Amino acid sequence: MTIQELHQHFLDHKLVSTDTRKISKNSIFFALKGDNFNGNAYAKEALSKGAFLAIVDEKEYVNNKDIILVNNALTTLQQLANYHRNYCSAKIISITGSNGKTTTKELINAVLSTQYKTIATKGNLNNHIGVPLTLLSIKEDTEIAVVEMGANHKKEIAFLCSIAEPDYGYITNFGKAHLEGFGSLEGVIEGKSELYDYLTTNKKKVFLNADDPIQKEKLDTYIQKFGFSQEQKEYYNIILLSASPFVSIHVEKTIINTKLIGKYNFTNSCAAIVIGKYFSIALPAIQKAIESYTPENNRSQIIEKKEYKIILDAYNANPTSMTAALENFSTLKDNTKVLFLGDMFELGKTSQEEHQNIADLAQKLNFNSVYLIGENFNRTKTNLQKFNSFESLKLYLKENNLPENSTILIKGSRGMALERILDII
Repeated sequence: MTIQELHQHFLDHKLVSTDTRKISKNSIFFALKGDNFNGNAYAKEALSKGAFLAIVDEKEYVNNKDIILVNNALTTLQQLANYHRNYCSAKIISITGSNGKTTTKELINAVLSTQYKTIATKGNLNNHIGVPLTLLSIKEDTEIAVVEMGANHKKEIAFLCSIAEPDYGYITNFGKAHLEGFGSLEGVIEGKSELYDYLTTNKKKVFLNADDPIQKEKLDTYIQKFGFSQEQKEYYNIILLSASPFVSIHVEKTIINTKLIGKYNFTNSCAAIVIGKYFSIALPAIQKAIESYTPENNRSQIIEKKEYKIILDAYNANPTSMTAALENFSTLKDNTKVLFLGDMFELGKTSQEEHQNIADLAQKLNFNSVYLIGENFNRTKTNLQKFNSFESLKLYLKENNLPENSTILIKGSRGMALERILDII
C-alpha cells in the first residue's frame, strides 16, 4: 500500500491510534515498538476494538486482510504525517527550546485562535511520534498549526523539521537541558538551532528574541526575521514592567497583566505578542488572550491551600530553569519562603556539579526553609536538609509542620512527581 493510498484511507476517518488501551473507533492503528513493548502483537486486538486498519512491520502478525505489512510502522506514520501536512493548506509554526516550550505554544495558540482556525500540540507530544500525531490532527480547514518540537540530542530537531516542514519557527531559549544527550551547552545551542537553520535554508520566517545573548551573535544570518526586543529599535518593542509575582508587560501604550509567574515567562508572552502582531491580530485581542491564559499541569501554578500559597512548578526542571525559578522566588516580598527542590534528570556527567551549584544557590539566597529531595541532591555538600527519596520527605513532613503562612515553591523534574507534596502539607 502506498502512502497516497494510506492517506486516502486516513481521510475517510481522520483518526490514528498507537495504543490499544485508547483505541479510537475506525482509526488506523500503527504498531509501534519500544524497549518494553511490541505493538505488532496487539494488531489483532486493535481491530477487535474498532480500528479499521492495522499497520505492522513483522510478517508473522499478518493474519487478517485489514492488517497491512510495511517495512517500518514508525517510518510509515511519519511519512503519512508529512504527506498530510503537504495535503493541507495550514501554515506550520514550530516551537522548540530548552525551557518554556509548552507555555509558549499555548500562549501563541491562544492569541492566534482569536482570529484563525488553529490546532496545537496536545500536552507535550513533541517527539518523533508526537509531532506526526500532531500533524495528523490538522483538518482541511485548519489555517495555522502550532507544533512543539522537543529534542535530547543533535539532529533530532532537523529530523522533525523534515517531517513538519515548518513555515515559521521560534526558539524559546538555550539552557542546560538534556546535557546527557547534547553533551554540553554548546551542543544544546547547535541542536536547538537546527530549527532556525532549516527555516533560513528554506527561506522561511524566523521569529526571535533579539535580546537573547546567544541569538544576538546570529541576527545577521537570519534573512527573514521578525522579533521583539526591549533594547533594539529595529525590532518590535516590548517592555517588562514587573514580575512580582505575575508578569506585567508594556507594549504600544498598553499594559498586559498576565497570570504567569517569573521573569522567565516574559519572553514566552512576548513570543505570543509578536507572532500575533505578525499575523495582523489587533493588540486588544492579543491582550485579552494572554490575560485570560491560566497555567496548569504543574507549570507555575498558584495554589492556595490552608494558610499556604504554593507555586507548583513540578512539570520539569534543568539547571537553567531551576536557577531562574530560585532567583525569581528570592525577589518575592513574601515574609516566609519555603523551597522544595527535586532532582534534575538527563544531565549526564555534569549531574553532580549542576546539583551542587543549585544547592549552593539555594543556600546563598537565604530562604527560610529548603528541602532537597532525591539521590542526586542527597550527594551534595550542603547544610540544607536533604532527603534521599520522596518517602523519607513524606515521613518528615508528617511529623514536622511547615512555618505558618508560608509561600512555597515546589520544583523538580517530572520523574520526581513533586506535586505529591500537595497531599501531605
